[in-house]
Amino acid sequence: MTTPVEETKPAENLLPATRRALLHRIATAQTEGRAPSLVAAVVRGGETVWHGSRTSVDGHGPDENVQYRIGSITKTFTAVLVLRLRDEGALDLGDPLEKHLPGTGAGEATIAELLAHTSGLAAESPAPWWERTPGSLRPELADVLGEQPHRHPVGRRFHYSNPGYTLLGALVEELRGVPWEEALRNEVLEPLGLHRTGAEPQAPHAGGWAVHPWADVMLPEPVEDLGRMAPAGQLWSTTGDLARFAAFLAKGDARVLSAESVREMRTPAAPAEAEEVAAGSAYGLGMQVQYRDGRLLAGHSGSLPGFVAGLMISVEDELAAVVLANCTSGPPVFTVAADLVRIVAEAEPRIPEPWRPLPEVDRSVLELAGPWYWGTHAFALRLAADGGVSLGPLSGNGRRSRFRANGDGTWTGLDGYYAGESLRAVQRPDGSVGHLDLGSFVFTRQPYEEGASVPGGVDPEGWRGIR
Repeated sequence: MTTPVEETKPAENLLPATRRALLHRIATAQTEGRAPSLVAAVVRGGETVWHGSRTSVDGHGPDENVQYRIGSITKTFTAVLVLRLRDEGALDLGDPLEKHLPGTGAGEATIAELLAHTSGLAAESPAPWWERTPGSLRPELADVLGEQPHRHPVGRRFHYSNPGYTLLGALVEELRGVPWEEALRNEVLEPLGLHRTGAEPQAPHAGGWAVHPWADVMLPEPVEDLGRMAPAGQLWSTTGDLARFAAFLAKGDARVLSAESVREMRTPAAPAEAEEVAAGSAYGLGMQVQYRDGRLLAGHSGSLPGFVAGLMISVEDELAAVVLANCTSGPPVFTVAADLVRIVAEAEPRIPEPWRPLPEVDRSVLELAGPWYWGTHAFALRLAADGGVSLGPLSGNGRRSRFRANGDGTWTGLDGYYAGESLRAVQRPDGSVGHLDLGSFVFTRQPYEEGASVPGGVDPEGWRGIR
C-alpha cells in the first residue's frame, strides 16, 4: 500500500488544486520511477509551504525530518565554504590551488576552475569505484587524484570532477585548520539551523535500495564513508533542512554568505558543451543552472548508491523545491523538482510588490533618463530603486545591463554585455550632458546627433533620402 502524506503551514497554505497537482506529480514519480519512497518540499517566499511523500511501506510515510543521502548536493555546501573564504580575503578565486595547497599535482587549476568543473581533472578517482568502497582505501589526495589526474587542459572545457571538490574540501581544511565537516557545521549548518544535516546518518533515516530494472524486487545498497571524497558527496539531509538551505541560496544570509555571493554561485561560470547549450543548461560555482519552461532555475542534483536527490530554485518566482528518493536510479528527481516549481508558479504566480516612487532622486541622474542612441540603435536608460541605472534596447533583444553607482558620477556594469564596463556622462563646455560614454561607445540623444562627439564624425550634409 502506498501512503500519501501532506503537510502545509497554515499561514502559507497553497490552494487545494495546487496541493493536489503537487501530490499527483510526486505520486507519478514514485510509481513510474519504482522508488521505495520519495519525499518532497516546496518553498515560497523563503518559507516551506508544502511537504509530501509517497512510500511503498504500509503506515506513516517519511516526513520532513527523515534523512536521505544527498550525494552531490554536498558540493554546493562545499562551494559555500570556499566563497566564505574568498569574502573574508583569505583567497581569491583566481588564485591557483598551488598557492594555498601546494604539492597536489593539480595546483595549476584556479579555485574558480575547480568550483566550475573546468580544472581538466578526471570525473572520478582511480579504481576501485569510490562510491561503493571505503574511503580508507584513498587516505591521501594522491590516492584520489591518481598518477594522471588530468583529462583535459586546464580551463578549456567543462568536465564534471568529483576529485576537484575533494581538493576544495582539502583547501578548506588547510585554511581553516579543522576538518571539512567541522568547518561546515560551524560556518553553515549551525547558523542556518540545519540540525538534521551531517556526514553520518542520524535516525530516522531511509535505507538505500537498488531496484531491479526488469523485476519489482530490491537489493540493499552499501553505505560507505567516503573519506577524502566527502566534500564531493558525503552528506545526509532532510527535505526540511534542504528547504531552508534553498531559501538561503536564493537570498543569502549575512551570517553565512551575502546575497551578492550566492548570486555569483548561481551565475554560469563554465563553458557549456554543445549538448548543454541545446538543453539550456550550464554550471556556476557549485550550482547547476538550467533554463526550463521559460524560467531560469538553479540548484544541484545528487546521487549515491541507494539515493537520488534534487534541489531547484527559481529566484524570480521566489520558489524552490526539494525531492529525495531512496533508490539508486528511477525517478528523475531533478526534473520532478523543476516540475514542482513550475506547478506552483503557473497555478499561483507571485504577486509583485506594490509600485512605489523613489524616496529621493539625484536630479543630475534623472536628466539622463530616457532614450539614447548608439548609432541608429535606440536604447533607454532607467533609474533603479537601489541608486543604480539600467540600459537596454527600447524594443526586441539586444545588449542590456544593470549598472552600480560608484559615487563619483560613474557607474559600473553588473551583468550582461557591459558587465564590468564603465558608464559615464560626458559634459559639453557649457556643463550640459553631450553624450554617454560606455566602454568607448558613444550614446547620443539623437541618432548620430549633429555636433556630438561621435568617433569618425557626422556627415555635415546630415540625413538624406535617395533621388
